[in-house]
Amino acid sequence: MQRNNFLVAVILLIWFIISFVTNILGPLMPIIIQTYRLSLTMAAFLPFSFFLAYGIMSIPAGMMIERIGEKKSMLIAFSLNFIGAIAFGLYPDYGIALGSLFVIGIGMAMLQVIINPLMRTAGGEEHFAFFSVLGQLVFGLASFLSPFVFSYLMQALSGDAADQQGWIGFLGGLVKNGLSWTALYWLFSLIFLLTILMLLFIKMPVVALKEDEKSGAASVYGRLLKNRDVVLFFLGIVAYVGTEQALANWMSEFLRSYHGIDPNKAGAQVVGWFWGLMSVGCLLGLVLLKLWDSKLILKIATVIAMIVLTFALFGNGQVALYAFPVAGFFISVMFSIIFSLALNSVEEHHGSFSGILCSGIFGGALVPLIIGSLGDWIGLRFALVFLYFTLGYILFLAYYARPMVNNKTVSFKQLIQT
Repeated sequence: MQRNNFLVAVILLIWFIISFVTNILGPLMPIIIQTYRLSLTMAAFLPFSFFLAYGIMSIPAGMMIERIGEKKSMLIAFSLNFIGAIAFGLYPDYGIALGSLFVIGIGMAMLQVIINPLMRTAGGEEHFAFFSVLGQLVFGLASFLSPFVFSYLMQALSGDAADQQGWIGFLGGLVKNGLSWTALYWLFSLIFLLTILMLLFIKMPVVALKEDEKSGAASVYGRLLKNRDVVLFFLGIVAYVGTEQALANWMSEFLRSYHGIDPNKAGAQVVGWFWGLMSVGCLLGLVLLKLWDSKLILKIATVIAMIVLTFALFGNGQVALYAFPVAGFFISVMFSIIFSLALNSVEEHHGSFSGILCSGIFGGALVPLIIGSLGDWIGLRFALVFLYFTLGYILFLAYYARPMVNNKTVSFKQLIQT
């Protein structure tokens, strides 16, 4: 198929939407805790609900998309997102929030499964690597911007009614029970609705899945799960996503609790910079993977991340403000390296194995919940020490991995000459 630049732009927009909505929970966490007077454990059930959907839906979504196609699947996914967001906007209660996030999570899991094969088809196979990296940058940009949008909304909606004009006034008029932060979910509802209308008028190409992109039969998954390497790398994805989401979800509450930092302003901005530096780290990681063995990069990044985490947890407020975002920089390369080491360690059924690995995104539900539960018992600071275990496991994988194919490296001189 000839490259379709318009469709590529649409896919990049969808990447932006996925990230913009997915990673807003971190800045919201302190406000949600205060609004509903939640324990840390109860608060942790919010990201748990969202990422549980990933663990449940990643494999079934792949099977469903193969049967009904990309466009119908995307319309179903965004419809679920819309239903989840508007339900919470209309009924901003804690119980509704749990169900809403689960429904949105199902939609997002479906979209993640659709995007990569569709990008390969729309952008052309020879450009797939470039557009994949571009997609990750767009994803990072949205994660960086969403906390700043949240901070802006909170300030705008807390001002005088006379100052709330245009779309701010419109969103403010929709807010229920005076909970101004729920305006975000009305904004999400509008975004999802506009995306559905756009997709209705877009012609989607037929995506011919490669053999390593197809979902296998149940027996294939059974055989894979008997493979020790499959289980170990699955746990590696659990450990990475758990680390990422625990930091993103708990850092603003940590800064509020221990250093008195306003979650609506500086706290939200720290979360934004965490995702922003992750994007910068991804770019640097692309260069380093051309120069060094991926296992070596994973070892170095993990050790430095542990050191930075120590400064974030036990330094003063000013140190913590910088250390948490810097932690994002050093963990940024971990997901792609673990994923590639995993696929290069198994000879066949890469499509099914990818589905198992994507189910490991469930770590984003599990680890923040563990930390929240521990936080109610021993305090959030010492609960976050649990991340040394998840990072330690990733370090173990860096030493354990024996891929059949290593990443190709060149000298620095060769790199700058290309």
